[in-house]
Amino acid sequence: MRLDTEEYAYSVEFMCGRLGVSRSGYYDWRSRPESATAQRRDELKLLITKAFDMSDDTYGHRRIQAQLDRWGVAAGPELVRRLMRELGLVPCQPRPRRFGLTQAAASQVPDLVGRDFTADAPGKKLVRDITYIATGEGWLYLAMVIDCCTKDVIGYAMDDHYQTSLISGAIRNAARNRRLAKEAIFHSDRGSNYMSAEFAETLDRLGLRRSAGRTGICFDNAMAESFFGSLKNERVSRVTYLTREAARQGITRYIDFWYDRKRLHSAVGYRPPREVHAEYEKLRIAA
Repeated sequence: MRLDTEEYAYSVEFMCGRLGVSRSGYYDWRSRPESATAQRRDELKLLITKAFDMSDDTYGHRRIQAQLDRWGVAAGPELVRRLMRELGLVPCQPRPRRFGLTQAAASQVPDLVGRDFTADAPGKKLVRDITYIATGEGWLYLAMVIDCCTKDVIGYAMDDHYQTSLISGAIRNAARNRRLAKEAIFHSDRGSNYMSAEFAETLDRLGLRRSAGRTGICFDNAMAESFFGSLKNERVSRVTYLTREAARQGITRYIDFWYDRKRLHSAVGYRPPREVHAEYEKLRIAA
């Protein structure tokens, strides 16, 4: 804090006299070196700012703390929270949710997941969903497939429609990109496309078992809903796409270069999904 006659009505001499300290003692105090604690806070602020910038302003204090830990820097979450407040670093916030595609009545397909979105190995349990992104040319529809074990998006497809061919393309891409277990579970909501005979044939050819949550219960497919929430909060709601191609490129970059490769996911110990998958692959090869 500065104490001089430019900011305050009283002179240094007057205030030192009232406080019972000498002028020389006051100026010695002002020129003292910064404490070790203050120096460490300054260093942490630089690293916190770096981690926040790397996340494209998406990380809250818990992921920032996890990133510092990956860099070998010890800092508690509350300290990180306080320093972020001092720096004015506020992660992007989700927009109010709008309801999406209408769900049609579905045939009898069992729920083999029961809201347990975990798996003991990659390729055993998959979840999927479809969403839409506004562009200057109209809607762009995104269908994706997530591995419950590693949490990475292992397959996706985009087009200007949400017909069955779109979701079939997403699951075929997933089967091409990852080794899927025999009779792996493929979980979805009860949208008409996912309940169609055409899509059932696609799953049969790939040797996958079909699973679906209850109609209109978003929590039964919460993992897919969480991904779309992150996508729209961290990327889609922050930009305006003039064309479908611009949206396609932006979403591809988000999934391939950020969400799967760099973003720290709390569900897998604040690690990137590709790192988790690589660890399982090492164990499989070693076995």
